[in-house]
Amino acid sequence: MTRADEPIRLGQFLKLGGIAETGGQARALLDDGAVTVNGEVETRRGRQLVPGDVVEVNLPTGVRQATVRA
Repeated sequence: MTRADEPIRLGQFLKLGGIAETGGQARALLDDGAVTVNGEVETRRGRQLVPGDVVEVNLPTGVRQATVRA
């Protein structure tokens, strides 16, 4: 787990948030264009997120949204 003052990678955020169970599942969501960060499609699992970033994931069950907190 990262410290509060360190950025977190998008793949880690998806797993810690319970959106993806594995890194492979996170990669599949990104490859499908199902993930946006601050309203823009993101395909990089290693994208560094900072507090205030808004992540949305379009899942078969609906859209999940989460905001990165410090």
